[in-house]
Amino acid sequence: MVITVIGHLCKDILHLPQGENSSRAESFGGIFYSVAALSCLMGEKDVVQPVFGVGQTDYDALIERLSRYKNVDTKGIFKFKGPTNSVHLFYQADNQSRIECSKDISVPIPLSRIKSYLDVDGILINMISGSDITLETLDMIRIETREQHVPIHFDFHSLTLGIDQEFKRFRRPLTDWRRWCFMLHSIQMSEEEALGLSAERFDEPTLINHLMSLMVDTLLITRGPRGVTAIVQDIHKTLTRRDLDAVRLENFKNPTGCGDVFGASFLFFYLKKKNSFAAAEYANKAAALNTTIQSADELDTLANQFKNLNGDKKGEAI
Repeated sequence: MVITVIGHLCKDILHLPQGENSSRAESFGGIFYSVAALSCLMGEKDVVQPVFGVGQTDYDALIERLSRYKNVDTKGIFKFKGPTNSVHLFYQADNQSRIECSKDISVPIPLSRIKSYLDVDGILINMISGSDITLETLDMIRIETREQHVPIHFDFHSLTLGIDQEFKRFRRPLTDWRRWCFMLHSIQMSEEEALGLSAERFDEPTLINHLMSLMVDTLLITRGPRGVTAIVQDIHKTLTRRDLDAVRLENFKNPTGCGDVFGASFLFFYLKKKNSFAAAEYANKAAALNTTIQSADELDTLANQFKNLNGDKKGEAI
């Protein structure tokens, strides 16, 4: 199995509340979560192909860090002048809600860097910063992979976020959201992203009907501590829905990267089983495991637990 991963790297600076005191942790984040999770999930003979840039001062440290993951091919990682995107995450007392500030966001990854990594079993595009790739690049990826029927999993992530003068992220609708969604195998978004996606401010049922008509096979709406909804369209255009409760683990630390791990796990398991509901259940469990670590630096400690996960339940018709 070969999977290409596309999206921006960032350096996460976590500000975590701890009673009257707060702690700060710094590590590689963003697409690093997706790459590391896939490496832990996949076998030694499988290959993860990340395609992204990194600030030249961080390049050597990143490559050394990725050397732990023997099935990661780092040839698609390139240097650029200037700093790596830094993201400050200020978690509130509930350890779920947060204020996000991004600085030094990288320019979009050019198609020329991506094109030679499209002959694969699956493609994960995670819009970590929201400017990871342009819409035109996505169109070309779809064209290049259409005849091979390569599944593309697309995580909206920060695509629905703007950035103000203080580098704070804020939700804003996308006028061209239909073009972004068109002919993608699976789409992932949070319920906040779903509600703020369209300029028409569609409610969730209306959005689902509009979005699934764009030749989308699977829509995943993540709901944080309330789980995830998976909606699958069959060849007869019938929609089937399943709502999965969140998996709660006692040793919770923080939820950073859960969406990234969810998307990586979903695509991996879908490629193995060709069943979106089973993949959603598997990804739901994998995301829960991610809450038990402090940062992406610790993802490799979960490798054995990831590989012991399973799931193959069917959905219910709607």
